[in-house]
Amino acid sequence: MRLFIAIDFNNLKDYFSELQEHLPKNAKLSLARSFHLTLKFLGNVQPDNIKKTKDELKKIKFEPFSVFLDDIGVFPSEDYVRVVWIRLNPEDCILELQKYIDEKLHGLFKKENDFKPHITLARAKFIEDSKSFIEGLKKINIENKKIRVDNFRLVRSNLTPEGPVYDDLEVFWQG
Repeated sequence: MRLFIAIDFNNLKDYFSELQEHLPKNAKLSLARSFHLTLKFLGNVQPDNIKKTKDELKKIKFEPFSVFLDDIGVFPSEDYVRVVWIRLNPEDCILELQKYIDEKLHGLFKKENDFKPHITLARAKFIEDSKSFIEGLKKINIENKKIRVDNFRLVRSNLTPEGPVYDDLEVFWQG
């Protein structure tokens, strides 16, 4: 089963969909239909490891915190755009939670490298002119919306021809 651990942001789905409408039109984009921040991608997990994973995740406790939508950016670089994303601030609580999850699952999964907290808006398949695309992105105004984080989820990802379909296997509430 293909799994990952995430913070869900679908309560802002309408807002993110509105932002997607403002993305520059000189590109072929695959728009995200579900909005989350992946804390750790687990990959294909054998059934016997799912229970162990859930048991370890249940041990994780953190103080609920708030983050704000910040700015729009791209991966891996402005010259070669593959992902359009929204940054969250402050990052320290997210980074701390991600590190804690990594530590709890160290015997089951490899360590996460180069983690950057973000919410994916779109994946770029083709961009006509990267420079004008980036200029268009910079014109998009991101509202500084506040989001309370008081849980994380173990999510199953089913890949379909229409794109991934996500199902929560379990939600780990805090506070």
